[in-house]
Amino acid sequence: MADILKIVFIVIGILAIYVNYWLLAEALFPDLVERASRQYANPVKLTLVGLATAIVPVVVGLILANMANPLTKIFGLSLVIVPGMIGLAGSAGLALRIGLGLNSPLDATQPWRRVLRGGVVLSCSFLLPVVGWVILPLWVLVSGLGAFVLGLKEQKAQMPSAPPAELVAVAAKVA
Repeated sequence: MADILKIVFIVIGILAIYVNYWLLAEALFPDLVERASRQYANPVKLTLVGLATAIVPVVVGLILANMANPLTKIFGLSLVIVPGMIGLAGSAGLALRIGLGLNSPLDATQPWRRVLRGGVVLSCSFLLPVVGWVILPLWVLVSGLGAFVLGLKEQKAQMPSAPPAELVAVAAKVA
């Protein structure tokens, strides 16, 4: 019985970690999560962008992680872990997109609950044997990395190239 409970609590803990990272991303970067959520309209494009972004750092990181120098190992592991962490932040957009389909009256006052509901549903889908244990979590991380990259690209496209009129007027008064 203890062995079974040990496995159950480890699985619950891992699923809770996913949801917590998605909530953390929503709390720290709500605009980025919103942009990443919009990017999930085209999941194939996200997956391809995520793969293209992740291949080089992960391969170089794995090569460096197998070197003898401890500093090289740490740098190599960092190159492998950082795209995964960025992928978790971007995949908060998927959790938000799922949560938007699960409306609640509390959403107006507590918008983070959308990510919570969507994250719980998404992390529960990781319980499906084989597909949910391996394929779906990897796809979520890779597509999340793509959503993060395309969300940053969308942000740059939305940034004004010229300063706002109010700033120009203030600068003219000061000069």
